[in-house]
Amino acid sequence: MIGAMFVAGYAALGSGEASLLGDGLMLAAILVCGMGYAEGASLSRVLGGWQVICWSLVVSLPVMLPMVFVFWPESFAGVSVSAWLGLAYISLFSMLFGFIFWYRGLALGGIAAVGQLQLIQPFFGFMLAAWLLQESVSLTMVLVTIVAVLCVAGAKKFA
Repeated sequence: MIGAMFVAGYAALGSGEASLLGDGLMLAAILVCGMGYAEGASLSRVLGGWQVICWSLVVSLPVMLPMVFVFWPESFAGVSVSAWLGLAYISLFSMLFGFIFWYRGLALGGIAAVGQLQLIQPFFGFMLAAWLLQESVSLTMVLVTIVAVLCVAGAKKFA
């Protein structure tokens, strides 16, 4: 809880501009995804991780299929081969196969204990952005990262 508050505070105060709608939508996404992770982990104990993610795709199809037609572009001419390959990579490896292992880890390690690792994930993204894209890393970001890591370590120790 403390680690999540530090991460949220950093995101809110460090961005320089606030959007009530954007922050509200982000909070709603965090809550819905958290509930989805917990339910998926519970189901993966019974069904297995690969079946959970595949069934979630089947269940989401009635909502997603109409969205495809609503947001269908007029032309795909401007979409490069590397963009299609990136989409395929994200779809297969990051989402499908990644969730299989994520749900398996949640089921084996416990939802509460393993879920704490999500606090660290954004900071790995920041570090990669600094390393690969030469983004600047502030002292505040480093301090918040240290607090989040300590909170995760404490949660794992006392879970």
